Amino acid sequence: MTIEFWTSQVAAPRRAARQAEAVEAAGWTGITTVDSQNLSGDPYLFLGLAATSTDGLGLMTSVTNPVTRHPATTACSALSVQHLSGGRMVLGIGRGDSALAYLGRSPARLGHFEQYLKNLRAYLNHEAVPFEDCLLGDDVALPLDALDLADQPRESVIHWARDVQVDPVPIEVAATGPKVIGMAARHADRVLFALGADPGRIAWGMETARAAADRAGRDPAEISFGAYVNVVCEEDVARARDIGRAGTSLFARFSVMHGTVSGPASPEQHEVLQEVRRTYDMNKHARQGSRQSEQLTDEFLDGFAILGDEAHCVDRLGELVELGVSKFCVSGAPFGSRDPELAEISMRVIRDVAPQLS
Repeated sequence: MTIEFWTSQVAAPRRAARQAEAVEAAGWTGITTVDSQNLSGDPYLFLGLAATSTDGLGLMTSVTNPVTRHPATTACSALSVQHLSGGRMVLGIGRGDSALAYLGRSPARLGHFEQYLKNLRAYLNHEAVPFEDCLLGDDVALPLDALDLADQPRESVIHWARDVQVDPVPIEVAATGPKVIGMAARHADRVLFALGADPGRIAWGMETARAAADRAGRDPAEISFGAYVNVVCEEDVARARDIGRAGTSLFARFSVMHGTVSGPASPEQHEVLQEVRRTYDMNKHARQGSRQSEQLTDEFLDGFAILGDEAHCVDRLGELVELGVSKFCVSGAPFGSRDPELAEISMRVIRDVAPQLS
């Protein structure tokens, strides 16, 4: 099993090419970028520029959502990067978080999300979507029949992608709760768990996905698994906790976003998760010094994240590999930080840890 290590960068178009070159030179499998229109630049512009400056680097949204773009638009953008990069695009998608929060909305409803995934799959496979499934209501725009055209399209399909024979783009769903894990198991190429790095929680997610696939008549062996992991490779554990605290609070919230804790959790973990939810300030999303990050105890951080020296990181990540995780989307010390100390710490994951697991 090939083990992939991906790192994330903010979608800053003027730095895209330079950042992507540095990521590829360091040895990462791929680069991911956020889709959050109020907080970051356009992800597809960023990934397109990254594609032109690299040769083999994977390119991924981490993650887009089913609200701010119509599925045909999302598929068109993803297929454009796929064509430009020669087949290196991965479409990462979830129900939405900060992108919707800054529009005054919560994550997408479950039914809408599943239909969106079905439509995405069809578009990316060069298939047609019936107009009645296009997720556009009459309150947005009247049906095309209202124009009395001499002739008109009868279904929605991305014609240009058929013409250039672009390979289908794989879909990877960021999932935490059992319902979204089930949708990912039914419709995605990979389930990307946002459950932390606790092997028991990851094992629960895998069992949930395999059971959902089996119920849907899909061979569970077809599903690949990945995980978002907060990793800081640093011998000074107190320093590692400090560096990883903000990012860990972001991912911890996903496990309790709607009030109920997803996956197995000890009483102590349950209490911390509830405090993260109660104190979460979206204005300080993933920022150091936020109230939510201050709720994380040392014990919680050490279990939910991977914080410690090289041997510790190899052992903890190795446990997840043994379970069947083949892709890690790593956050922690920001890769390419202008702070020399943080830049060096970020390099340790891909330079020192990853080779021992591949």
